[in-house]
Amino acid sequence: MTAQRVLIIGGNGIISWWVSRLAVELGYDVTQVTRGLTSDRAPIDGVTTLRGDADDPASIRAAIGDTDFDVVANFRAFKPEQVQADIELFAGRTRQYLFVSSASAYQTPIAMLPIVESTPLHNPFWEYSRDKIACEDVLVDAYRQSGFPMTIVRPSHTYDGGNMPLPGGWTAFQRMLDGKPIVVHGDGTSWWSLTHSRDFARAFVGLFGNSHALGSAVHITSDEHLTWDDIARQLGTAIGVEPVLAHVASERIARELPDLGSWLLGDSSHSVIFDNTRIKTLVPGWTATTPFSTGARDIVDWYLSKPSRQVVDPTIDAAWDTLAAL
Repeated sequence: MTAQRVLIIGGNGIISWWVSRLAVELGYDVTQVTRGLTSDRAPIDGVTTLRGDADDPASIRAAIGDTDFDVVANFRAFKPEQVQADIELFAGRTRQYLFVSSASAYQTPIAMLPIVESTPLHNPFWEYSRDKIACEDVLVDAYRQSGFPMTIVRPSHTYDGGNMPLPGGWTAFQRMLDGKPIVVHGDGTSWWSLTHSRDFARAFVGLFGNSHALGSAVHITSDEHLTWDDIARQLGTAIGVEPVLAHVASERIARELPDLGSWLLGDSSHSVIFDNTRIKTLVPGWTATTPFSTGARDIVDWYLSKPSRQVVDPTIDAAWDTLAAL
């Protein structure tokens, strides 16, 4: 029996690398289209790699030629025009198109918890989220008008060893080791969901070829919910110290670090709790099995495995000194 052909656009990311690896392990014929940029992630044996840029639809068209795919998954579409180009390219050439959206598209601030797939989509704080909503609108219209076989997947905060939940990467760890305060937004008690990429990948690959998922949206998140104080403390435990926490209003942090402002005010400062009934129905037996206590150790091990990764971000470091002193 011929293996199902899967195309992954953007295959070296925090989530897509794990998806690609698992798909190969499960016997799928996997092709990636990537920009060819240097990646810290190991090459995956058995994956065919093509060069193309999701920002340039013509390059994707040229890369894949006349090949059809059973499943197409795009991890690199952020604007509605990119999605429209994919619809034009893959209509009639795939049985399923998986669009990776974002749980930050849900109503912000949320009116009712837990969040379900029918929760309204509205985020006035973050352009990234509004663009994802616009992408979803294009896909919903294509499904209604022509039956384009789309599935929308909304990850929340998904991480692996190379993705530190706190800003600044190694900066937070170095401050912990030096006994300097770690800035935590608000009073540190808002709820957050962290999902390890290996868990996400099992659910995502479980959607491949799933006819029950066509024409609809599903989020994939862990059932573990932690406060931001919990997150910081578990990271401290993983590296062997008790962190000093400084609670600072989100608005003040956003003024001091404007590049973080949209993410902070449009996503991470708002409590989220997700109902994962739908993904568990679509992929029977799936559940996220990696607690953040284990994931935190993965993050520490990733940084400690190479001294070159242990780099302090001077902007974040200086801003945290300023904010913690207020």
